[in-house]
Amino acid sequence: MLRKFLNSQAMAVALVASVSLYAGDTTPPAKAPETKAPEAKTADGKKKPAKKDPDQIGNRDVGKGMNFYSLEKEIALGKSLANDIERQARIIDDPLIAEYVSRVGQNLVRNSDAKVPFTIKVVDSEDVNAFALPGGFFYVNTGLIMAAESESELAGVMGHEIAHIAARHGTKQATRGTVANLATIPLMFMGWGWTTMAIRQGVSVLIPLAFLQFSQAQERESDVLGLQYMYKAGYDPTSFVDFFEKLQSREKRKPGTMAKIFSSHPPTAERVTDAQKNIGEMLTARPDYIVTTSEFNEVKARLLAINGRRKATPEDPNRPRLKRAPGGSIPSDDGTGKGKAPTDEDDRPTLKKRQ
Repeated sequence: MLRKFLNSQAMAVALVASVSLYAGDTTPPAKAPETKAPEAKTADGKKKPAKKDPDQIGNRDVGKGMNFYSLEKEIALGKSLANDIERQARIIDDPLIAEYVSRVGQNLVRNSDAKVPFTIKVVDSEDVNAFALPGGFFYVNTGLIMAAESESELAGVMGHEIAHIAARHGTKQATRGTVANLATIPLMFMGWGWTTMAIRQGVSVLIPLAFLQFSQAQERESDVLGLQYMYKAGYDPTSFVDFFEKLQSREKRKPGTMAKIFSSHPPTAERVTDAQKNIGEMLTARPDYIVTTSEFNEVKARLLAINGRRKATPEDPNRPRLKRAPGGSIPSDDGTGKGKAPTDEDDRPTLKKRQ
């Protein structure tokens, strides 16, 4: 299915590229009149760049740049990829979990530069990750929710992913790359793509890892924008730093285990330093922030309960098990030392009366 879609996308883009760089429906969607905030300035009196000014969120075009795709085509691409993923991934349909994660994400979207509607779902995967497809299709792994210690940590990761979509990194990367890249670029917070998930779940979607990697400049931009989005939504931006420090601690405990994950990202220590610097330069301190909520704790408890119920389900009859040899014997309980053939009753505990 994905190969058929890839071929159709390659033919379509090859055709439009031969006509015009911006082929397709290039008419921008109708927009309400913009009200620009006063120009912000840095501590040394210089004008603050729009991309580093949270007061300009929504009034700046962070997604501008060379792109073969109109927003409409980008949404169509993302929807097709999302359909393929959801036929193979395990989507959490628990209403409490799904609604909570979607609500947190939609609040961040409202406080972002995104120009497309978002569909946010939860994937049943232990990987500490989240990933976004072009056009506003966004997935959060249960492993990420369990690894986060607060709602603001979860919001920091989600803000980073929303920034990827707002900046249109997927279709920009596809435009700069070869036509074969067009249907193979999920965006990842930690660098693990749909390839990894496909392998772990035993599905047949094969996507070269190179197509899932993004430039360090794009990752840095998503860090900057994601910080602003969580800040504007009311969350404590230092939680973003806290989460990266956890990842850094993991790397120290298990050297080399995180290297592949961050192959296309700035080193974790560098991201921590940059985030701390950006918080100081971009964000005016507030008297209070959202750190966590009781709902976040309820969702984590519910995920633990779901995992517990799975473990309590009947064992797989095909699992390896220790068996007695045919005709084997077990010690008798009559003091004779003679063995007897095992029966179903032998597997039950035996109670003896005192003599």
